[in-house]
Amino acid sequence: MLVAVTPTVNRCIVVLLLGLRGGTPDMPRVVGLGHIGLYVRDIERMASFYRDFLGMQVTKQSPDGRAVFLSSDPERVDHEIALMTGREAEADLHLIQQISLRVSTLDDLREFKRRILDAGYKIDRLVTHLSAIGCYFFDPEGNRTEVFWLTGRPSWVMVGIPIDIDRAEAEVLADIDRVWEQTRHVAMGTVPDQAAISAMQRAYREAAAAPAGIR
Repeated sequence: MLVAVTPTVNRCIVVLLLGLRGGTPDMPRVVGLGHIGLYVRDIERMASFYRDFLGMQVTKQSPDGRAVFLSSDPERVDHEIALMTGREAEADLHLIQQISLRVSTLDDLREFKRRILDAGYKIDRLVTHLSAIGCYFFDPEGNRTEVFWLTGRPSWVMVGIPIDIDRAEAEVLADIDRVWEQTRHVAMGTVPDQAAISAMQRAYREAAAAPAGIR
């Protein structure tokens, strides 16, 4: 049986579809899944699984060997899987390290920070990874969640420097660029050299000494 699709039916379909989407039309929204963080027991074995069995590429490694990031398409996104040590036993259900969701603009990230605080959720930290700025918080059941904005600075160092985003965008990016210029020589998938490590350590010290927003 054929059903005629009239303007009235079209309007009903649009209303129904809009009803499936939460919030109000003018509120900021997440626009995509960024990555999943997993706690693992054997990080070398798990990195090998994602790299050698699934064909992903290692993009970032922490100097202490406790974290490895991988991507299926580094030109598009610098990591989709984040592996972290921290799962202690076979029966340990402590598996999800974080769920990461992307937003479109720095203004959207600022608005999410405001809404997170207004809703009474706990912010864990607000940091720059140079390639992005992330606001980490805990959802109603205690799952660690990140909303992040991409800065447009490709970076292959694993870093999370506290940053105050309640300033002009130019000031925020200037702080990021000071560290990025000193670490951008680190190649994809390699452990940072001492020069990059020193630059990151200085940035951490400066951030700790400066008044800022949520750390």
